[in-house]
Amino acid sequence: MRKIEAIIRPFKLEDVKEALSALGVDGMTVMEVKGFGRQKGHTEIYRGSEYTLDFLPKIKIEVVLPDSEVDEAVKAITESARTGKIGDGKIFVSTIDDAIRIRTGDTNENAV
Repeated sequence: MRKIEAIIRPFKLEDVKEALSALGVDGMTVMEVKGFGRQKGHTEIYRGSEYTLDFLPKIKIEVVLPDSEVDEAVKAITESARTGKIGDGKIFVSTIDDAIRIRTGDTNENAV
């Protein structure tokens, strides 16, 4: 099993959700986060004063899938979240050793 963590632009959440649902992904965890990468934030002017936003609002999506579904899911996230501009985000894939569904005690892929 693998965990996909995707950091995306907030307005792309619905597109990514639809793309993953089309693949049959049943569940995901979504969090509002703030951060920056190479973009290093940006400058805005408010009431005549210039200030810098260091941490930009982003959405973090976490999905745990069987190994056989990971490549398709990564491709779907990449295609649906891309705008072609700096700040589109990142995708991280890591290995999950165990998963347990608390309610039933199911383990590993049955728990997902």
